[in-house]
This record gives sequence, structure tokens and C-alpha cells, in this order.
Amino acid sequence: MTDPNPIDDTADDYSRFEARLVARDQDATRVVTADLGETTARQLVTELIDNGVVMPVPGKRVFIHEPSETAFDSSTQLAVFHQGWTAARNADEVRE
Repeated sequence: MTDPNPIDDTADDYSRFEARLVARDQDATRVVTADLGETTARQLVTELIDNGVVMPVPGKRVFIHEPSETAFDSSTQLAVFHQGWTAARNADEVRE
């Protein structure tokens, strides 16, 4: 029996194709947070404060994200975190 020609070997093609499809599916379900501007982040944080999800700490310039008990000193960081946190919770609910 002769060795297979490495140029004609397509054994790994399916695995690579499937990995690309999985990566594409994951990209489609991810929440895009890179486009979150400072103004939008401030508006979101203000809404979260009004809804009791975020608690500002006076004098320390810190925000506490109540559901996760995580502290932030930037409204943009908090807004991005909250969007990711919400997306993760929604994904968990869909799986159940």
C-alpha cells in the first residue's frame, strides 16, 4: 500500500469547516459592547440607578452593580459589564 498524497488528504477539512461554523455561530450570539460610547454608557448607568440595579457610593465615585456585587469606578466599564452580565443570564435562561 502506498502512502497517501498529503496534497490530496482532506481528512482534516471537515473538522476545520465545523470549527469555523461554530466560531461564526458564537460571534452571532455575542453582545457587541465595543460600540458603546461614553454618552450611551452614562445613559444606561442612569437607567440602572433609577431601576435600583446600580448603587452609587457617594464620596468614593464608585458604582456597585447590586446583582453581582461588583464595584466600578467608570460608567463605561459598568455599562459594558452589565450588558455582558445580562447577555450571559439570558443565555442561561434560554438553555434551561
